[in-house]
Amino acid sequence: MGLGLDMTGTGAGRVVVRRGVPAGAERQAAELYWAAFGRKLGPALNPPDKAVPFIAAHLNADRAVCALLDGRLVGLAGYQLGGRGLTGGTASAVLRAYGRLRGLHRLLLLALFERRPAPGQLVMDGIAVHADLRGRGVGSLLLDEVAAVAAEQDCREIRLDVIDANPRARALYERRGFAAVRTEHTPYLRGLMGFGAVTTMRRPVGAKGTGAR
Repeated sequence: MGLGLDMTGTGAGRVVVRRGVPAGAERQAAELYWAAFGRKLGPALNPPDKAVPFIAAHLNADRAVCALLDGRLVGLAGYQLGGRGLTGGTASAVLRAYGRLRGLHRLLLLALFERRPAPGQLVMDGIAVHADLRGRGVGSLLLDEVAAVAAEQDCREIRLDVIDANPRARALYERRGFAAVRTEHTPYLRGLMGFGAVTTMRRPVGAKGTGAR
């Protein structure tokens, strides 16, 4: 937990970053993840009272960096390495949770979000920050720790995807040195998923952000 952010001026304590979802915090992690990505994942995993427990039960806890405030999970960033990302769950697990008929439809939707790393890439699997702490530098701390993981794994670049319905996230990524390399327009998904374009962004490992935290 080398990285930290002093929040004492706001009446809070100090945000610290650690690797891995703390044992016992899987439900908190799933709730944060759903709050950030439920709009996008909803058609595949709704209703929320089923989606959150499913995510919590299939988290790969070692594929995340987390932000803690006074021991409480307030942010996390997932990533893919070695064929595993933050959110897991096999096809059979989806079918068991949602039933065979409805599960098959959900598997097709989930396949739309599959992003596999190219050699030398670390692919981010989403970043989520508690609503009360957004805009206070927590996201930048998480991105910096993900960059440290990528460097230790000898990755040459970090890759992520951001939807057009999330301009705030894209602005953060741009401030932290990510550049857009491709935009895939998906107007057929707007009515179903709530977004009509996905932009792929990349940042060389070792690059620094240009904006303030």
